[in-house]
Amino acid sequence: MVIDVNEIPREGLHIDQDFDFVSLDLVEEDAVFLQPTHAEVEVRKVGSDVQVRGRINTRLSFVCSRCLRPFEYCVDSVFDLVYLPEELDEMKEELEEEDLDRFFYYHQQLDLREIVLEQLNLSFPLRPLCSEDCEGICPVCGELVNQGKCSCQVRESDARLEKLKSFLRDKK
Repeated sequence: MVIDVNEIPREGLHIDQDFDFVSLDLVEEDAVFLQPTHAEVEVRKVGSDVQVRGRINTRLSFVCSRCLRPFEYCVDSVFDLVYLPEELDEMKEELEEEDLDRFFYYHQQLDLREIVLEQLNLSFPLRPLCSEDCEGICPVCGELVNQGKCSCQVRESDARLEKLKSFLRDKK
């Protein structure tokens, strides 16, 4: 959905819409949509700037980074963005700290679909986990540690002694 910046009324726009994205659009490779993404967005023009505020909701299926089992992940994310006109997007040799928080619209248009997709992708965890206490898969037998099927004795060595161990091995 493309919004023409010049056509935004003085009172702003209220958009309440479902977006059907495909899983290939997501940064999380193994994610699958369980329902369409619902977005409630307010778009207001303040001078030449465009303020975009909204909330997105959806449900996805992720794969746990530790145990590799699918689990349901609910997204309920709020965003508040300000877009500046393209004329202010000057070419610079180096980006400065304040440039990282700036967004620009081009050709007097905003693509709301792209904004919602970007905010959806930014709401994902870096490493999806089915639960915080997920212990994952046993490195010896491959069974799920959470379910208690694994009875392997995995000795974890002290990381502080690894240098000493490698030194002693090399000395032999």
